[in-house]
Amino acid sequence: MIFVKGLTKSYGSTNAVRNLSFSVERGEIVGFLGPNGAGKSTTMRILCGYLPADAGEVRIAGFDVFSQSIKARSRIGYLPENVPLYPEMRVVEYLSYRASLKGVPSRRVPEKVDDALELCGLGHVRRQLIGTLSKGYRQRVGLADALVNEPDILILDEPTIGLDPNQIREVRSLIKGLAARHTILLSSHILSEVEMTCSRLMILNKGRIVATGTPAELRERSGISLAGSIRLEISTQHGSGHQKMLAQFPGIASVTPLGTTGEWASFELLPEVGDPRAALFEEIVRRGWKLRELSARESTLEEVFTAIVGSSSPISRKENAS
Repeated sequence: MIFVKGLTKSYGSTNAVRNLSFSVERGEIVGFLGPNGAGKSTTMRILCGYLPADAGEVRIAGFDVFSQSIKARSRIGYLPENVPLYPEMRVVEYLSYRASLKGVPSRRVPEKVDDALELCGLGHVRRQLIGTLSKGYRQRVGLADALVNEPDILILDEPTIGLDPNQIREVRSLIKGLAARHTILLSSHILSEVEMTCSRLMILNKGRIVATGTPAELRERSGISLAGSIRLEISTQHGSGHQKMLAQFPGIASVTPLGTTGEWASFELLPEVGDPRAALFEEIVRRGWKLRELSARESTLEEVFTAIVGSSSPISRKENAS
């Protein structure tokens, strides 16, 4: 549904996007990640036809964004980072106006507006002035605007920015529910939300893709242990020596004592690569030590993101931009 090859865009001497290539298939929810200035918003604006590119090819649902701009844009619903709304208009009036601008036949405007209102949970505020809505509901109006002409593709730039935790969960659930009918490309700085919403991630840095794949694939290729850290709670009944054994155990990079409660001593273990818990459990059993906890905390997407963005060599699954 989205095909990008060799996309390049500069602002004066600053290269915002450099020879970018990727694709998004029908029905995917793909997260676009990257630090500030990585080129995410620039890329999205080019895909939507809001910005020209210096070089490269972009196709939306088979249409060239540059030579077939109207046809390509008619297949896209775009939610920008700062949603431009008319606060003096009522929700239903605004969506009807936007549907007409997007070429929805006049006889079908009421139907399409009602569908968007229902899908975005706006039915009970349809007659309310947009300026009186909360930030979360204004974001929903922006999303309904993106949906009102039933586009094949949704491009969402920071769709949960400025929302409280409850509103974030609501918008996240809404976006996941749209995947059955739309292909979705979204960017966000809230990495945990992206991980819970997207089936695949692309990480940009300095205008190029440095990693692409599922969250699990990115964890594996980032060089960070899949287990993150391991919490171990073991009895001191059999004397000391636990920390020394753990520090010398194969696959353990570091051992941090967390304190003692009664007869139980707690440690945080940082694995080198992989998950050493099975071998560690066997050793503890062999020594006859009493064990109360041996649990892993999976590496966070934030840790993976930091490791990848700090790396100079691209990590990819299928696409690779150089």
